[in-house]
Amino acid sequence: MTTHTQVCSAPSYEALTEQNVMLPLRDGVRLATDIYFPAINGEKVEGEFPVALTRTPYDKENLAATGKYYAERGYIAAMQDVRGRYESEGIFYPFAHEGPDGYDTVEWLATQPWCNGKVGTLGASYCAADQSALASLNPPHLSAMIVTYGPSSYYHSSMRHNGVLELRFFVYAFSMASTSKEAMADPTIKAALDNATAHIWEWVKAGPIRPGNSPLRLIPSYEQWCLDILTHARYDDYWKQPGYGPRPYYDQHADVPTLYVGGWYDSYTRSTCENFVELSKRKKTPVHLLMGPWTHGGAGSPVAGDVSFRPDGGLSDYEAVRLQWLDHWLKELPTGLEKMRPVKYFLMGGGPGPQEQGRTIFHGGEWKSAETWPPPDMEAMPFYFHADGTLSGEPPTEDAAPTRYLFDPSDPVPTIGGHLSAIPTPAGGFDQCNSSRFPASTGTLPLSARRDVLCFITKPLSEPVEISGPIRVKLWVSTDGPDTDFTAKLLDIYPPSVNYPNGCALSITDSIMRLRFRNSFEEEELAEPGKTYEIAFEMYPSANLFAQGHQIRVDISSSNYPRFEVNPNTGGTLGVDRRMRVAENVLHHSKSRPSHILLPVVESQTK
Repeated sequence: MTTHTQVCSAPSYEALTEQNVMLPLRDGVRLATDIYFPAINGEKVEGEFPVALTRTPYDKENLAATGKYYAERGYIAAMQDVRGRYESEGIFYPFAHEGPDGYDTVEWLATQPWCNGKVGTLGASYCAADQSALASLNPPHLSAMIVTYGPSSYYHSSMRHNGVLELRFFVYAFSMASTSKEAMADPTIKAALDNATAHIWEWVKAGPIRPGNSPLRLIPSYEQWCLDILTHARYDDYWKQPGYGPRPYYDQHADVPTLYVGGWYDSYTRSTCENFVELSKRKKTPVHLLMGPWTHGGAGSPVAGDVSFRPDGGLSDYEAVRLQWLDHWLKELPTGLEKMRPVKYFLMGGGPGPQEQGRTIFHGGEWKSAETWPPPDMEAMPFYFHADGTLSGEPPTEDAAPTRYLFDPSDPVPTIGGHLSAIPTPAGGFDQCNSSRFPASTGTLPLSARRDVLCFITKPLSEPVEISGPIRVKLWVSTDGPDTDFTAKLLDIYPPSVNYPNGCALSITDSIMRLRFRNSFEEEELAEPGKTYEIAFEMYPSANLFAQGHQIRVDISSSNYPRFEVNPNTGGTLGVDRRMRVAENVLHHSKSRPSHILLPVVESQTK
C-alpha cells in the first residue's frame, strides 16, 4: 500500500527514559509509567512537548521501542502498566477500571511542566479498549486518538456476540492469570496456571467453570471476572461500564480527531466500523477509518491465514501512519491529511487464487477510498436461500418444505480460521475443510459434508460481484426445545485447482445468534418448541470482490466452536447449566418465509 504519509517529525533527538514513575490516581493507587523524553547529548530538551500515551496490561517494557520512536521525533511518550499489572499497584479486573484510571492519567500528564497540554493516545486491542474507556469520560486534555482493533460494545460483538460468549475471553482469563503479579510472586500459583494454560482446550471443553473448581480460584479477581462474563448473559448494567466499549457513551464521548484502524479478519471488525460510523455522525472533529485485510495484531501484514493479499495488501510503514496522525493534530504540521478522504479500505479479491504448490491462496485486492462507510454507492441486496441449496437474487416462489437437521452440542461445527484473537487457533482466511491445525477439527472432509451444515450457493458468476459494507442475515427458524443458536458464514468459492481439487471455500465473514435473545438483548425469552420465529442479526462487515467464475455461498448451522461457546439447547441458566441435549433445528426457505442474506453490493467503483 502507498501510505501517502508526509512525515514531518524526523528523528532529531535521543531518548531519555525515566522508569516506573508512579502516577497517582484519585483513589490513591499508583500506576507505573515509563516516560521517554526528547534529549540531546544525554540531557532532556527544555520546553513543552505533546504526549503520546499507551496504557497496557502486557508489560510496558515491551513498548520501549515505541516510546523511543516518539521521543526521538519530538514527543514525550508515556508507556503505562494498567492497574494491577506488572509494576502498577492495585488489583487487576480486566477493563472495568480503565475509564477513570485513563482519565486521571491523561490529566496528570497534561499538567506536567514538560507537556504542552496536548495528550494523544494510541494502542491496539486492550490498549485500544482503554483509550475508548477514558474517551467515554471526556478528559479535557485528550487531543487525539489512534484506536487499533478496539471494541464498540463488548457485549454485542466482542466478548459476547449477539448473546453468545466468545470463548477467546474464557481462554484470556487463564492466560492473563498465568502472567499476573500474583503468579509471578508465587511459584506454586504460577505452575498451576501455566499448566492450566497449557491444557486450555480441556478447560474449555469442561466449561463453564464453577467458583472454586479451576486454578483461577488462586487469584480471585481473575476468577470473578471469568465468572462474570460467563453469567452476565443479558445486556445489563455490567456491560454498560465505560471499560466495556463506548457504545453507551457516544453522545458524551470526547470530540477529538480519531483514527480507527481495523482488519477484515480481526476480532473487532464490526466494532471498528461501528465506532467510526456513530462518532462521525456526532462529532465535529475529523474521524477516519483505515480497514486492511488483516488479522488481530497483524496491522500491515499482507497475509491472513492461508490467504495472501500481495502485492498490495500490506502496509509499508504502519508507524508512519500513526505518526502522521499525531503530527497533524498534536503539532499542527503540514501532513497532507486534509487532502485524504475519511475512509480507506482494502477491497479483497480478484487475485489468481491457489497456486500449484502449497496452501497459499493469492486472493489479491486493491485499496479504495470513500467519504463514508459504507461507500455511498452501496446497495443492500437480498440473496435468497432455496430448498434445492441454491442462492440467488430471486425469492422462492413456492412454499417448499423447510430443511431440518440435528444439532448435537457434543459434536459442534469446528472453527476454521476467521475473526479470532487471544485463543490458540489460527485466524484469517482458510478453505473450510477439517484440518489438524484447528483444535476442534477431526478428519479431512469439508465442513459442507456435515449433516448439520446447510449450504446455499450461487451459480458460477458471469460477472464479478463487489460487496463493501455491513452484512445482515434474516432467517425464519424453529427448534424442538426452549433455546438454540443459529450461525451464518459467507464464503467465496474458487473453482477447482491442483491443490484444491474440490475448489476452495474461502471464509469471508461469519456470525451467530442465540434464539432466546431474538427480541431483546436485555431480556431472555425462551422459545416455544416447534414455533417458527423470524430472526435477524449482523455479521461482521467486509469488502470482497467475488470474481467471475467464482460462486457465493452461505452456510447456516448452529455452532462455530471454539470461536463461540456451544449452546446446550436446554434453556437453562447460561454459564451455569451442566446439561446438554440434541436439538432438531429447522430453517425455512419458502415464499412466505424467505430466509436470505443482505449483501452490500457496490455497482460502481470509487478508487
